[in-house]
Amino acid sequence: MIVKTFGSQDQDTLLLLHGGGLSWWSYQKAAALFAAQHYHVVLPILDGHAGSDTPFSSIEQNAARIIAYIDTHFHGHIKMIAGLSLGAQILLEILSQRNNICDYAVVESALVIPMKLTNRLLAPCVALSYPMMKNRLFARLQFHSLHLPPELFEDYYRDTCLIQKDSLISFLKANSFYALKDALTCTTSKVLIMVGGREIPKMRRSAHKLHMLLTNANITSALVIFDTWNHGEASILHPAQYVNTIIQFMNQIY
Repeated sequence: MIVKTFGSQDQDTLLLLHGGGLSWWSYQKAAALFAAQHYHVVLPILDGHAGSDTPFSSIEQNAARIIAYIDTHFHGHIKMIAGLSLGAQILLEILSQRNNICDYAVVESALVIPMKLTNRLLAPCVALSYPMMKNRLFARLQFHSLHLPPELFEDYYRDTCLIQKDSLISFLKANSFYALKDALTCTTSKVLIMVGGREIPKMRRSAHKLHMLLTNANITSALVIFDTWNHGEASILHPAQYVNTIIQFMNQIY
């Protein structure tokens, strides 16, 4: 597994899992802010993404690989894992496969209500659009729709051009069809759930569904809705508020 790191290894470790189609650079500002607060930050490149050493096969397999990495490098336990979108789904799968892997988990914009029609249409849609992904104008239109800061365009465009079609289809289909596992209710982690108020209804409903599931299982869970924000804006566009919210939650002030 290929990772980027920030901060001293002598500090508590935080692991951040980027969204589908992005990479470690989307968390760069947040990672630097965490490092300034004396945390060691690990940013894995998810399977099937530019710079990864493995094609994407499934959310379950990517979660297992991250667990193995934590076992090898951190004796099976770290302070916190956070994830955005596809990364948040992988985080939920990690918590389902290993209930005591981290003290805190931060789930940002995780779709947990399968989108069956979207799942069926993804392969033909990607097949049609994939040849256009290397076109800078088309890439800029996609980039703008993701509400990413302008300074990330070159990183986004470079990595988008490097993603293989099979991996792109695989992780988009997995993202659209992920469902919560019963084993999630056995986690010992305290869970902070974030979602933007301007996200699609299924994403907002997913946040409420996850919060209710955890609360009913007597798991410490907090739900934060950023009313005016879109998908992924918390960690990418507002990293200072994102980091402060998480630190407050871990300090049990939130």
